[in-house]
Amino acid sequence: MRHRWLKQPLSSGQYHGWLIEKGSLTARLQQKYADFYVEAVSVRYQKPAFEEAVLLHMATNDSAQIREVLLYGNGRPVVYAHSVLPRKSLHGEWRGLGRLGNKPLGAVLFASPEVKRTPLSYKKLTVNHTLYQQAMRYVAGQPQYLWARRSIFSLNCANIMVVEVFLPDLI
Repeated sequence: MRHRWLKQPLSSGQYHGWLIEKGSLTARLQQKYADFYVEAVSVRYQKPAFEEAVLLHMATNDSAQIREVLLYGNGRPVVYAHSVLPRKSLHGEWRGLGRLGNKPLGAVLFASPEVKRTPLSYKKLTVNHTLYQQAMRYVAGQPQYLWARRSIFSLNCANIMVVEVFLPDLI
């Protein structure tokens, strides 16, 4: 039960509106912050977490590009994003996704009406969760939990997963 992601962000307080946003989070952050920008903090090829590989229908020995970025507003990180881009998905129309650098992935994904997105799922990440630990490298203090959401984007049978962890400075 601890590992299960939720269909609704129950008791998410001030994060609720951000969590349920169905449009581009990048676009919403650009509206809120005049100085919005993205910083890629890590881009590497490795095997994704087991649960991520299962959701992306990847073979156990397949690798993916794991991209970690921070989304900034008012000079502070407000969202930590973790994306899983399987090698086989980085061809065709998405061949440039592997070379985004500091460009926002959301801007590319929401630019095409042909891209489909699964329903969002939600999780209250606690100190023992890997994504909590990764995000906390960029946060001062030690909140009890961080809210996250994830979904899978598809285009012509190519799938990628995006997880967004909402940091305390967003609120």
